[in-house]
Amino acid sequence: MRTHSISINEVEYAAYRLAVQFMTWDEPIPSFGSRFPNSLESCLKTPFQTYQKKHLYRGLVEKAAILFYLMIKNHPFENGNKRIAIMTLFYFLYKNGKWLNIDNKQLYDIAFNIAKTKPKSRDRAIKWLQTELNNHLINYPDKK
Repeated sequence: MRTHSISINEVEYAAYRLAVQFMTWDEPIPSFGSRFPNSLESCLKTPFQTYQKKHLYRGLVEKAAILFYLMIKNHPFENGNKRIAIMTLFYFLYKNGKWLNIDNKQLYDIAFNIAKTKPKSRDRAIKWLQTELNNHLINYPDKK
C-alpha cells in the first residue's frame, strides 16, 4: 500500500490550525508565516527520500517516526514545535487510514522524550519512537 505524503498547505490548514485551536495553553504558537524557511519542507520530504531507487524509510511507521522526530528536533517553528508535530503526526496517520489509540499524557511524554534526546542517539530514539507508534497504531474508524 502506498504511503501518502503531506504538503506544506496541509500542515498549515490542518495540523497548524488544530494545534493553535486546541493546544495553545499558556504559551502561544506564533503565526505560520514566521516559520523558518525550508526547515518544514525538509521535515516533510525526508520520510520519502530514496537512494538508488529504494526508500530510506519503509512503511508508514518508519515514515511517521522520522516525520515526528524531525518536526520536533529541527524546530521548523519559533515555538510550538512539539504541539504542531503531534497534530502533523495525527494528520499524516489519518491521511493514511491510521490513528493512535493513546491518551494525551502518553503522547505528550513521547514528544517531550524525543525533544530531550541528544543528536548522537537519533537512531535509538527513532527506533524507540517506532515501537511506541506500533504499540498504539490502529485503523482509522472511517477508513479501510
